[in-house]
Order: sequence, then C-alpha cells, then structure tokens
Amino acid sequence: MAQEPLGHPWKTLDRDLNRISQVEYATAYVGRSLVGSGIALAFIVIAGLAAAVLFGQPDTRLIVVAAAAFGAYMAINIGANDVANNMGPAVGARALTMGGAILIAAICESAGALLAGGDVVATISKDIVDPNSIADPSTFIWAMMAALVSSALWVNLATWLGAPVSTTHSVVGGVVGAGVAAAGLGAVNWATMGTIAASWVISPLLGGAVAAGFLALIKAKVIYRDDKIAAARVWVPILVGLMAGTFTTYLAMKGLKKILSVDPVVAVLVGLAVGVLTWALSRPLIRARSQGMENRNKSLKVLFGLPLVISAALLSFAHGANDVANAVGPLAAIVHAAQSGDFASSVTIPTWVMVIGAFGISFGLFLFGPKLIRMVGSQITKLNPMRAFCVALSAAITVILASWLGLPVSSTHIAVGGVFGVGFFREWYMEKRLRQQVNATPAAPRIASAERRRRKLVRRSHFMTVIAAWVITVPAAALMSGVIFLILNALAN
Repeated sequence: MAQEPLGHPWKTLDRDLNRISQVEYATAYVGRSLVGSGIALAFIVIAGLAAAVLFGQPDTRLIVVAAAAFGAYMAINIGANDVANNMGPAVGARALTMGGAILIAAICESAGALLAGGDVVATISKDIVDPNSIADPSTFIWAMMAALVSSALWVNLATWLGAPVSTTHSVVGGVVGAGVAAAGLGAVNWATMGTIAASWVISPLLGGAVAAGFLALIKAKVIYRDDKIAAARVWVPILVGLMAGTFTTYLAMKGLKKILSVDPVVAVLVGLAVGVLTWALSRPLIRARSQGMENRNKSLKVLFGLPLVISAALLSFAHGANDVANAVGPLAAIVHAAQSGDFASSVTIPTWVMVIGAFGISFGLFLFGPKLIRMVGSQITKLNPMRAFCVALSAAITVILASWLGLPVSSTHIAVGGVFGVGFFREWYMEKRLRQQVNATPAAPRIASAERRRRKLVRRSHFMTVIAAWVITVPAAALMSGVIFLILNALAN
C-alpha cells in the first residue's frame, strides 16, 4: 500500500485555513459598513437625547427630539456627500492622503460651522414659501419636518449612487414640496425657484470655465516653457497670492458674518492687500524650495502641493460656515416654532443645534466620505496638483463673482463643474495638438475614431450620472417631501 507523500496533510490543512481566512476577511469587509452605520445611528440617538435635555417645553419636546434626530441624519449625509467637493481634488492629485484629508476637513468644517456659521436663517428657507399661506404653527412644523426628512433621504440616496449633489437644492426641493402639499401651488415663490433652476446651468459652467482658464494659463506660462522652474518662480507666487486674496475676500464676504459684518468693497480691498503681501512673502520661499529641482513637470507638482492643501482647508472652513444651515436651518425653524409659536420671523440658530450640525458633518465625512472623495478626485478625470489647484481657486472666485452679480450658485456644482472643466479642456487641448501634428506631418498614421473615444479624459458615465442627479434633485426632493408631509399631517390629525 502506497504511503501519502510526507507533508500532504499539512497542505490540506493550509488550504482549509486559507478558506477560513478568506471567510474572516469577507466577514470583516461586510462588518465595516455595519460599524459605520452603527456609529452614525449612535450619533443620531445622542442628538435626540441632547434635544430632550436642552429643550424645555414638555408639550412639544417629542417633536423637537425627532427633528434633532433627522437634523443629525441630514448633517451626516452632508458630510458624506458635500465635503468631497472640497477635498476630492487634493486627494485625487495625491497632495493629501485620504486620512489627512478627512482630518483636515473635519477640523475646518467644524471650525467654520461653530465660529462663523450662519447666525440667522429665514424661517421659510430662502423665502421660497410665503409664511402667510401656512395655516398654523403645527402645519409649519410638519412641513419643515418633511423637508428635513426628504432632503436627507435624497442626499443619502445620491451618496449611495456615487453622485455629488447640492444639499442646498435638496433642502429647497424639500421646502417646495412640503409648501405645495400644505398650502397649494400659490404658496411658492416661483420667481425665486426660477433663479435657483438657472443656477443648475450657471454654477457648473462658471466653475468649469474659470478652472479651465487657469489651467490654460499654467500650461502656457509654466508647463510648456523651456525652463519650467524659472517660469514657476515667477507664476507660482502670483497664483498663491491670488489664492490668498481670493479666499480672504471669500471668507470676509461669506464666511465670517457671525464674527463681523464686512462691506463687499472693504472685503475686496482687504483681500487685495492680503494677496499682495502673500505674493511678496511666497517669492523667496518658492525660490528656495525650487533650488536644485529638475526641469520637469514632477517638480511643478511639488511646488503646487502645499498651496493646494491650504486652499482645500480654506474651502472646507467656508463650506462649514455657509452650508451647515442646510442641516440645521429647518431644525432651527422647528425649534423656534415649537418654542414660541411664531413661524413668520427670522430664526436665530441655538448653539446646541449648530453643534449637532458641525459634529454631524464631521461624522458623515469620517464614516462615509471616502467614496465620494475618490469619485470627485480621481474617477471623473485624472487630477494632479496643478489641475486640482485650478479647481479650488475656481470655486472661490466663482462664488465671489456670483455674489457680485447677484446670481444664485451652488458650491457643489461649482467645484464639480471645475473638475469637468479641467478634464474637458485637456481633451480639447490634446485634440488640438494632435491636429497640429497631423497637419505638420501628413504621412503620419491617423488614430481611428474608436481609439479616440477610448482616449477621452473625462469618464462619460460619471458625467451623465452627475448631470442627471443635478437635474432631478429639486423635483425628487419635492415629491418625497410632499408625500412625507401628507403622511405626517394625517398621522398628527
């Protein structure tokens, strides 16, 4: 009888252990999503308990507790979706690791929300619905609750689908749907809705055009120069100074209203002074940093890396200062109406409500943000520090231009539009250079049309997904909000 080769049982055992290890890995992989959901649920419960302790009116306490829980849920979804627009380009350009981006964004978003977050929000979001059309405070409370729930659900769905959407537009859609369900079509200010609809087109086109313009400037003045390092020593300090001046103006106009009120002209003058000072200080620093660098694009990426990180941090601070109201605006309105019975005046956001918004955004970013950060940073088009810097600078400049012109814009649409802008510009630029080469050497082999399509630098599938999500955000949130309001109102009565 032949004996089994020595060691054969060990091979069998190794195979079995390997199978067990694969099962363990699979279990751990599945469990990670459960851990994130569990932490998010715990935060939502804590927010509700905090509202129960801090809100002093027993007769309406249960409603406020529910609103606080949904406000926390909305804040988590904003962190998971909206913050990717600020940090995605820096991560995609490899100027920041995913962990570093999440840490910086969490700190800056929270600081922006708590230090400079919106001091006052309109009772009815952005004057979309006429307060006089609402019958009583209880109807208003259910309308705001429906708007909060529907917008949170829509942003959650968009995050799951991998589509960066405007949380502002989600809240607007929720308010419109609840307002129509509560008081009819006549309650909605359709002129305001028209300007919001126009921003769907204006925001990404402005953001994309400005970002593409800066990329064209960098290509012409730095990248395609014979001596790239000498060109960078001239232009990088100018661009860094422009970035500093732009963000100073942006923060003075949009992000520091709670600390001090700044006239737009004064904000521009202060931004100009800071920009010139930054340019003067950065010149010797860039010169020292560039000493001994090789005359290649890789060296340029190093010089743009730190300015890109700083711009991403400033964008996060400004985002926290402005967009935290998307999470806590309806919640603050519910708290105010439940406390005073008044729903037609302006609402001051309580500190504990702002804390829920700030920490919720940070939790959402930490737990669920990487998916959208990767999508914005690397899956739409390939970014490097120069291209990502153009996107960040475009976001700040476009918001300032829109403020001057009185145009309603979305920071989400601007940032993602900037990513599309640099991608489509690179496609156009490469096609232009290819045509020039073909014209210069007619005998050169031509690239087939199928191969040209394969070489597109912007992924069309993501482009269509994002555009579709933008178009249907307001109608989808409005439809869900109307249905939720009717259900809540029926249950209450």
